Amino acid sequence: MPSSAAATVAAAASPALEPDTDAPAGEGLEVAQFAAGCFWSVELTYQRLPGVARTEVGYSQGHHPEPTYELVCAHGTGHAEVVRLHYDPNTCPYTTLLDVFWAKIDPTALNRQGEGVGTQYRTGIYYYTAEQERLARESLAEEQNKWDDQIVTEILPAKRFYPAEEYHQRHLEKGGQSAEKGCTDPMRCYG
Repeated sequence: MPSSAAATVAAAASPALEPDTDAPAGEGLEVAQFAAGCFWSVELTYQRLPGVARTEVGYSQGHHPEPTYELVCAHGTGHAEVVRLHYDPNTCPYTTLLDVFWAKIDPTALNRQGEGVGTQYRTGIYYYTAEQERLARESLAEEQNKWDDQIVTEILPAKRFYPAEEYHQRHLEKGGQSAEKGCTDPMRCYG
């Protein structure tokens, strides 16, 4: 078997490529995953959103089990930096999460957002349900009407989520920035 075929078989058997089956963090909550560049400011944006009960930063959509920040940054795992949200769809519909996502990114930039460059900074909407997929695809079609260039944001099933190291969790909030619901203070990238 050629080495590239062996690598394909090994990647297909990786637990990292299995669907994310973690349960929402509470009754009545649903889960969503977004990749929008560096996860720090994306997380704080969603922390401030009423109806989002919990945020987690981590890695998803790659083939390497148990990725670390160093491995992901070395571009060998295929993972994107993502934010996983636990949200109340009655208070914060999925369409609101999508609106916030599109407002946060340049969807035409391939493998980069702002200063972050590399495949881990790609943009993506990773869905858990057929309804999320439908809404994501509809929102992408709407968003495309606003851009001359082609949108490169991927829309794929949510793969296994690996939490990032603790120092990445709520990083900007730990650095003194407000995560209060409804806060509109400008964000600083580093603390």
